[in-house]
Amino acid sequence: MPSPSAARIAPYVRRTPLLRLTIDGRPLVLKLEHLQLTGSFKLRGAINALLSGPRPDLAVTASGGNHGMGVATAAQHLGIPARVHVPSTAPESKLRRVRALGAEVVLHAGGYAAALATALKEGEKPGVRFVHAYDDPDVVAGQSTVGEEIIEDAPDVDSVVVAVGGGGLITGIASVIGPRTVVAVEPTTCSCFNTALAAGRPVDSTVDSVAASALGAVRVGTLAFEALHKRALSLLVTDEEILSARDRLWEECRLAVEPAAAVPFAAWLAGAVPGALPCVVLCGANSDWSPA
Repeated sequence: MPSPSAARIAPYVRRTPLLRLTIDGRPLVLKLEHLQLTGSFKLRGAINALLSGPRPDLAVTASGGNHGMGVATAAQHLGIPARVHVPSTAPESKLRRVRALGAEVVLHAGGYAAALATALKEGEKPGVRFVHAYDDPDVVAGQSTVGEEIIEDAPDVDSVVVAVGGGGLITGIASVIGPRTVVAVEPTTCSCFNTALAAGRPVDSTVDSVAASALGAVRVGTLAFEALHKRALSLLVTDEEILSARDRLWEECRLAVEPAAAVPFAAWLAGAVPGALPCVVLCGANSDWSPA
């Protein structure tokens, strides 16, 4: 029986496949969420948020790219105008896709913090729905459908490995996979969840990685920290490991993903992921890409 969120978003999203493999003599399952419409999981949370309350007159968000595409697509499906506030450092490869979906793009020189502050203020106006990229219960519920699909299609997996930016995806997945091990993986120089664990609370962290356009949250979400600080195993990988993992996905599997999606696979390649049959979530494929 699908959850209310799964039933709500089903007409608008793609149920992405699983791929069972043996690499380096070890079995694993890949969740091919980079094949999702818009090229990342973000559409799930965006469409669930816009469908979960009164129909807004305007959808507003702040995003480095993938979430902006999700909100723009969700708004387009529902016939709602969308405005996406973005840091001026966001990749043009992602911004052009947001614009092509009909959303207005507003650039901010002050980085993601400035974009978020403006979007939050705009979201206070009547008829405007601000859709947070990760710290919104409706967004998290939408992302949880990735976990539902994993367990339905591969109930024998015993751990699920997820790249973490603000934490919306891993929080949603963790809420539906029962006692299975939850593994959070971040770049060493872009690790707001790991930094929060060390501090005992969400705090600002550095953002400097090849995966920063997708995982570049300065501070982990409150919802994610509360749900995961006592549950998730936190792992770190270097940019070199990330790019090597990305290239192996292409060379061995012909899967073309953005660096952020290779982050959990990098941890698995390093032998750091527990479980006899882990599921590695490939979360997106929206950067300009070429093999090394």
